[in-house]
Amino acid sequence: MPGDGRAPQGLWSRLWEALRPLDPYRSVKAALGALVIGSVVITTFLVFVAIHSATELRVITVFSIIASLLITQFVAHGLTAPLDEMTAVTRSMARGDYTRRVRAGRRDEFGDLAEAFNRMAADLEAVDTHRKELVANVSHELRTPIAGLRAVLENVVDGVSAPDPETMRTALRQTERLGRLVEQLLDLSRLDNGVVPLHARRFEVWPYLAGVLKEASMACGSGSSPRARKDVHLHLDVSPPELTAHADAERLHQVVANLVDNAVKHSPPHGRVTVRARRGEGAQSLALEVVDEGPGIPEAERHRVFERFNRGSGASQGPGADGGTGLGLAIARWAVDLHGGSIGVAESPRGCRIKVTLPGGPREPS
Repeated sequence: MPGDGRAPQGLWSRLWEALRPLDPYRSVKAALGALVIGSVVITTFLVFVAIHSATELRVITVFSIIASLLITQFVAHGLTAPLDEMTAVTRSMARGDYTRRVRAGRRDEFGDLAEAFNRMAADLEAVDTHRKELVANVSHELRTPIAGLRAVLENVVDGVSAPDPETMRTALRQTERLGRLVEQLLDLSRLDNGVVPLHARRFEVWPYLAGVLKEASMACGSGSSPRARKDVHLHLDVSPPELTAHADAERLHQVVANLVDNAVKHSPPHGRVTVRARRGEGAQSLALEVVDEGPGIPEAERHRVFERFNRGSGASQGPGADGGTGLGLAIARWAVDLHGGSIGVAESPRGCRIKVTLPGGPREPS
């Protein structure tokens, strides 16, 4: 039968693993035990030779000590070599070099330690790379609005531009952009530190989303953004009208506001952005969709649109796109993850369709 060949093999594997403490190649304890046994055997053999020959006992003793030391030195070098290598790699990591790794070819406890050490080194390298990229990206993002604001103020001070309402609005736009970036960075900092609580409650979806879209519409028409989109129509579609959901209203506001803002920026002239809400699969669950009529997101980039500081390619930019900070969709994903839901780019015959699902109901403590 097919199982007859696998059963002895599985039994042999379990037996082999059970004998690991006795295998000098897979256990440091067994290696040390083998060292002691070997030393005792050699000493006993030499004493036996001394008794049955004319060799003096002190000569045999000297040879016994030398042989034991040589064996001990050989075994000790094999056991401590990984520790010496880990020490050298640790010193390199202390100097900022996270690329070095420890050889992990051993099968004993030192081999397990080497594998764990390499995983830790890889994690530290990833964290260091992320930190450097974050500092570089944040510096770049902060520099843009600060340079714009400085240029406006210098023109006013030098008399090149008059402090008229249009100039002040330009300065205000740069200040607001800087404020939005700082607020988004604070949100991400709270996310990384795990200090953002989730205050979920039950609410009616229609009036809630209507309020979010009203705020978004006022922001589009106020001229506070570099390219205000007064021509884009916001449409709300909730079915059934009495639909209710269970979520953190403030965090969900971040999700919808960022998705709508992104959709408006990438909409064509006189385009339409639709926010669609339906009942999810579970009790008080919610399925949200934000659909625009823009150029859409290339399939090759869909897995990256929710990454921090990712602003997409030029093909996906619309007439209202100003480059942005690349943090809005990352914050939206964070807020959805906080609820235990999912967010992603769904297939759409036209434009871009972002789909959000929230599980609803109180989450079980993890």
